[in-house]
Amino acid sequence: MALVRDFRFSYNVFGLGSRAEFLDVCRGGERAGYDTVFATDHLGNPAPFPALVAAAAATERLRVGTLVLNAPFWNPSLLAREIATTDVLTDGRLEVGLGAGHMKWEFDEASIAWEPFGARVDGMRALIERLRAEFAADGYPQQQPLREQFGIPALRPVQRTGFGGHGPPLIVGGTGERVLRVAGEYADIVGVAGALQLKGSPPGTMRIATDTEIDGRVRFARECAGDRDVEWHILVQAVVPADDREAAPPGSRSASATSCRPRRSSPRRSSSSARSRRWPTRCSATASAGASATTPSTARSERRSRT
Repeated sequence: MALVRDFRFSYNVFGLGSRAEFLDVCRGGERAGYDTVFATDHLGNPAPFPALVAAAAATERLRVGTLVLNAPFWNPSLLAREIATTDVLTDGRLEVGLGAGHMKWEFDEASIAWEPFGARVDGMRALIERLRAEFAADGYPQQQPLREQFGIPALRPVQRTGFGGHGPPLIVGGTGERVLRVAGEYADIVGVAGALQLKGSPPGTMRIATDTEIDGRVRFARECAGDRDVEWHILVQAVVPADDREAAPPGSRSASATSCRPRRSSPRRSSSSARSRRWPTRCSATASAGASATTPSTARSERRSRT
């Protein structure tokens, strides 16, 4: 028997107008009761780590995270530095989300080699293992004499929960079995994205999965996680305002950086109405207050106990 202890609610940042507007949205999210704000890792969107440091500085309890970093974009040692610095500057409020990447045009524009999906997943696994090693080490031995002479501490994350007990909580997000297998093995938070590649279409052309498909993905991920105590993450891909959520039109405001095709029978597509209150009023108010920068796109449950 499994018991759900609690839920956390979060939202994604997709745009950046001005500093004042961004900080106002972050404070508004905290006042509205959100638990976490996530930054994406897509070209044309704000750089994730500076945005997260600013968000944490403007709030008191709001956790911050990446949902998700494109693993092939990052050099392991340089990413370890970004993560450790951000975790220190946010007083240990960082959550690190990693994915294998799925939008080929971004790789092309950034002159990063586009590899087959299996190779990208293998690279993500290797990146996680390298980050573990970086966080576990007491700095670089080449710097030891200088640190001792001037009393400079080694750069290490504040949190020691994820990455084998050496870094911040690790989220691994995706929908394919290869990604979910890595999530089950390494992640503190397993994210089932709920967007599936449309067969026969260019990479990054997605459709929203049905409830049956998501059930299968969650079942597979749970088997991969085994007896590990993990948190389960759901990404709501679309929010549809409507008077009658059962009869809501298929058009929606996408909460994904991809071109999603919403399907009515999906837990990833939610409608809000004055009668149903599918979304709490405070969530809708936060979205409209900072619509140019954020959308209420994620909700996730706390760790699930097994009894």
